Amino acid sequence: MISLENISKSFNQNKNEIQVLDGIQLDIKNGEFVTIFGPNGSGKSTLLNIISGLDKAGTGNVLVNNKRPEEAKVGFVFQNYNESLFPWRTAQENVEFALEVQNVPKPEQKKISEHLLKKVGLYNHKDKYLYELSGGQKQLVAICRAFAYNPDVLLMDEPFSALDYSTTKKMEMELMDIWQEKKITTLFISHDIDEAIFLADRVVVLSPRPGKIKQIFEVNLPRPRNLEMLASKEFFDLRNKILEAFIYE
Repeated sequence: MISLENISKSFNQNKNEIQVLDGIQLDIKNGEFVTIFGPNGSGKSTLLNIISGLDKAGTGNVLVNNKRPEEAKVGFVFQNYNESLFPWRTAQENVEFALEVQNVPKPEQKKISEHLLKKVGLYNHKDKYLYELSGGQKQLVAICRAFAYNPDVLLMDEPFSALDYSTTKKMEMELMDIWQEKKITTLFISHDIDEAIFLADRVVVLSPRPGKIKQIFEVNLPRPRNLEMLASKEFFDLRNKILEAFIYE
């Protein structure tokens, strides 16, 4: 569903060329949930922008569902929900926007939006405006809208990074619940190793700038996931292996 072939990217900064990505080679299967874990400045967000079509690779080829990124149906959940949600719309109306742009009939819009909001526990808040919702609730609205769009692939750029620990864990469970139903191919950027493992089928570890793939780890924890897994031996063993790859060359 996503094919990255020798992706490199450089930026000019103060007349100096800074290489951000170097030779990224990665294939992601249909329905797979992959997380990218790497240090600050390793090009994680740049890579997502290239896959989405918001930016161009310096070298290499990108295919999303066998199409160029700008021709594919790509959903994007940003780190900051304020970048994507409309304050003049209610929670339900924000979700329905993804359906409006596809000319989905209004009754079907209502049915889909209400189903998604129920899945994440926001049905009773569907008529509230953004200023009436918490940060976690707003991000869940953004996630519901992305799933309502029914994209070929879903890109998520550290969407929970601004939330506290307990809210983040709740959000991860809500995300897993809705993903389990839709099985949309998802690429998720994370700076939290526990989150990266808990959500993923595979964890891709990037090196410091310029970002290269250091190692890819299979996550064989059974689905559906639960928070008790975070204390399991299997989880800790995998966590230690990923940390070792992350820290050492």
